[in-house]
Amino acid sequence: MAKKVKDPGLGEATITTAKRIVNKDGSFNIKHVNGKVGISTLYAYLVDISWSRFFLWVFLVYFVINMVFALVYVAIGVEYISVEPQGFLKNFVNAFFFSSQTITTLGYGAMAPTSVLAGIISSFQAVAGLLSFSFVTGLLYGRFSKPKASIKFSENIIYRDFKEGKALMFRLMNNKTDVMINPRVKVTLAITEADDQQGYKRNFYQLELERDHITYLPTTWTLVHEIDEKSPLHEFSESELQQLNGEFLIMVSYYDEAFNEEVYKLHSYTFEEVLMNVAFENAFYYDNEGFTVLDHQKISHTKKM
Repeated sequence: MAKKVKDPGLGEATITTAKRIVNKDGSFNIKHVNGKVGISTLYAYLVDISWSRFFLWVFLVYFVINMVFALVYVAIGVEYISVEPQGFLKNFVNAFFFSSQTITTLGYGAMAPTSVLAGIISSFQAVAGLLSFSFVTGLLYGRFSKPKASIKFSENIIYRDFKEGKALMFRLMNNKTDVMINPRVKVTLAITEADDQQGYKRNFYQLELERDHITYLPTTWTLVHEIDEKSPLHEFSESELQQLNGEFLIMVSYYDEAFNEEVYKLHSYTFEEVLMNVAFENAFYYDNEGFTVLDHQKISHTKKM
């Protein structure tokens, strides 16, 4: 008989329309409101977001700052930055280029402040530019130096024949070329069920895995939960499984030799992501020279049983 486990920290109260607990990228699906926002919060956000979003923010802020200073230079008169006044658009473009040269402390010499006011503004902008680029440099270092697990999970969890019964399986692999040392996996099942107060609550179950740790992982690892008498899913049929309101919460931890410390990765599957009666295809093979070839695009490939 399956035994419930204590709330791992996610909260038992829920509703039937509640969103998934963990997003596909491993982040918790929580909206924060009325929280304090400061430099430390901004730093944490910019270190954790994707590289494309990070550079988008950097170029956007750079563009906006130069636009603001360009408007200031146009307001005081572009003649004070060694530019002959013309139409507004031409003046703005010249002021924008001057602002870009000032904030980067580059300066080509063609444009320069010729009044005290323009000199004060450009000096202030130069200091702001130095501080801004120092902050971005710190962010780049933080992004490169922060330990981060690079694990790829199969898109779906599968339900198939296994031994004398059925089992649930999912697969993972290392996105990098180094070896995962002592990887360990913990799977918690959260099922939304009716409670005695005519409401709903989450019940948590620790799923037993065929193997929850190995010594190293150079290729792929298929995790197997056998649905036997001890499984919380033993009482459900195939059709009932697909209708369950629940989520498989997965935490993988291992020693990363590149960062020289322990790292972890969160992931989850809902019952809507369960594929019935299929098997994973092999994601690695041997070439003519005897080398093991790992195809990263086949991590989620399945075949009918």
